[in-house]
Amino acid sequence: MVDISQKKITERVAIASSTIQMGAKAFKSLLDGGSPKGDVLEIAKVAGIMAAKSTPGIIPLCHPLALSKVRITFETDKKSSAITSTAEVKCLGRTGVEMEALCAASTASLTIYDMMKWADREMVISETKLLQKAGGKSGLYKRK
Repeated sequence: MVDISQKKITERVAIASSTIQMGAKAFKSLLDGGSPKGDVLEIAKVAGIMAAKSTPGIIPLCHPLALSKVRITFETDKKSSAITSTAEVKCLGRTGVEMEALCAASTASLTIYDMMKWADREMVISETKLLQKAGGKSGLYKRK
């Protein structure tokens, strides 16, 4: 791992998103609460939070961080039968939380896939990306 012991402790925030697109029938079933596995979005939210907290166990050489906030939100797009999972992660630390936000958003999409594969095996997860990060020496980054 990279030595971060000399870096200043600052507030670190990162926001990432991931989108899953599915067929219209599966999308309607999800919105209507029709999954036999339960409340898809609530379980995806918990999975995303757990993923953010577990990032150092998933991504080699990632520093373990004491996260102070993980928030997962969902935006549905009825026109394209898609759901975008957005993760906001925050901590006071010496290194950023980009990987935690990306793991959280990705895992939320993966969980939606797992819970809806009974209805549509052709779902596509795409556009997993960092939207914003703040804190540390490099300051603010916002995707254009």
